[in-house]
Amino acid sequence: MIYTVTFNPALDYVVRVEHFMPGAVNRTVQEHMFYGGKGINVSAVLANLGFENTALGFVAGFTGEEIERGVKALGFQSDFIHVKKGMSRINVKLKAEEETEINGMGPEITGEDVEALFRRLDCLEKGDVLVLSGSVPNCISDTIYEEIMERLSGREIRIVVDAAKDLLFNVLPYRPFLIKPNNHELGEMFGVTLSDDEQIIHYAKILQERGARNVLVSMAGDGAILAAENGEILKRKPPKGTVRNSVGAGDSMVAGFLAGYLRGGTYDEALRMGTAAGSASAFSDGLADGAVIMELYQQI
Repeated sequence: MIYTVTFNPALDYVVRVEHFMPGAVNRTVQEHMFYGGKGINVSAVLANLGFENTALGFVAGFTGEEIERGVKALGFQSDFIHVKKGMSRINVKLKAEEETEINGMGPEITGEDVEALFRRLDCLEKGDVLVLSGSVPNCISDTIYEEIMERLSGREIRIVVDAAKDLLFNVLPYRPFLIKPNNHELGEMFGVTLSDDEQIIHYAKILQERGARNVLVSMAGDGAILAAENGEILKRKPPKGTVRNSVGAGDSMVAGFLAGYLRGGTYDEALRMGTAAGSASAFSDGLADGAVIMELYQQI
């Protein structure tokens, strides 16, 4: 079974205004509601590719109830912890001449809530996959990724981590199966600007030396590079298409990579499917469905 963790899932309310005027009444010309969170994105794309999975995390209030209802409609299961204080956040994304975002706080997650998540994770079995992705709310210890990985250490669970800088650095001693920085994040981790493939490969190998089994570096329109644990360095270029949406493309790549690996068992297959899934979402208004992903897969 595949499990994803989203610590602070959200309802993303995306609106478009033709000419936004601060301090005045503005009327929308388009409105969309999405179920947000990096782990939820991974779960949705996995479901679109035919993989059963369960989303974990924390929800609260009527917005949390809607997130639970929504992910079920997206085709995957959830086993969220119900938090007593606050409500799951609503993120407002305003698209006009410029894009503006207002992100909610989310509920107050207690130590008791975290322990409840640990108990769920204790049920994972040998061969399961766990995806940890996204930022950590202020009310949770910033060592939560490490605590989870230490707790599951030695149980042969493949753990994927998609997070920024220190969160990523700190989990390397626990030998994550996969980490996925983009090229800009990889450069920021080492305080450098990466300008070519050789530099990206160099720093990806450093992350492997520090513990990561596989390092997948997404590069937007330039595709992706994989430093695989078997010593292979693989690169795939994306198919041709018009980018309409960057939100969720990286999460889609993670989902596609896992789907390709679990189906084909090779890293080349994993990278090919990951590149197709990331591109499919970038070329769509939302997260891409399985048919679009497989169509692009044939072009790579």
